[in-house]
Amino acid sequence: MGISEGTRSYHLNLDEAFAAYEGVRARLPEPRQRGACVSLPDLDALAEDFDTFFLDAFGVLNIGETAIPGVPERVARLQAAGKRVLIVSNAAGFPHASLMEKYTRLGYDFAPEDVITSRKALLHGLRSLPNRHFGLMATENLGRADLEALNVTYLAEDPDVYAEVEAFLLIGSAVWTQERQELLEDALRRNPRPVYVGNPDIVAPRESGFSTEPGAFAHRLADATGLMPEFYGKPFGTIYDLAFERVPTADKARTLMVGDSLHTDILGGQTAGIGTALIAGYGFFAGADVHAHISAAAIYPDFILDRP
Repeated sequence: MGISEGTRSYHLNLDEAFAAYEGVRARLPEPRQRGACVSLPDLDALAEDFDTFFLDAFGVLNIGETAIPGVPERVARLQAAGKRVLIVSNAAGFPHASLMEKYTRLGYDFAPEDVITSRKALLHGLRSLPNRHFGLMATENLGRADLEALNVTYLAEDPDVYAEVEAFLLIGSAVWTQERQELLEDALRRNPRPVYVGNPDIVAPRESGFSTEPGAFAHRLADATGLMPEFYGKPFGTIYDLAFERVPTADKARTLMVGDSLHTDILGGQTAGIGTALIAGYGFFAGADVHAHISAAAIYPDFILDRP
């Protein structure tokens, strides 16, 4: 049985999703270099050039609840060749154990410590902050695994909760509504408080269309209130710091970030100072003119792969 955050409708198309990321560029890191955009068929073509691979999940390993054909076998070959292969994902809404069950079900073999998520990055960042009562944007029926040490109250339709909590955590948006967003923005106008975002993604590719993710609502509240949320996850550096803690001897010159999004994976890899490979045929840019979007964003990967 697959894990699900709830019932979503996917109305955004690629152009709308791309425009949403371009609309918040002022809040994202700047590109650090211009990659050569070398076209290659798949990850096998780069196996000799890199020792460490950071793989995004959606659009690289899977689309929704389905593994991309051939990728489990390709990842297994990299692992068998002695390569270090980690997942680096903005999957903040899911408990870690549930993610591990999902990847195993899809045919992947990762150690739990080799799955680095923005949920982990957020929890790591909160350790250095004062203990607070948090209002939580998340799907309650997924449970509180990994969050047991936090004092959280789920955000729903009770305005008193929005008024009483000391800060906000945004990690899962499957059951988030316009009414809840308005309650959150109104509460922050009345009493500005910290907002910590455990998933900077604005959208995620699914089997049909794109889902709206917590980053979209975080940027909306920033526009509405003038308050700057604190983001954990790609393209921001904290998640890469965690990944390199797992592989402390990795040579950045031989480390590659592989993803399907320019504004999270490729920009994030550049922020971390590592190589980048954009997946063109699956995920965000499936069926699109990827070169036109690269030029429009002026975010240039080192490699463009037809498939993972």
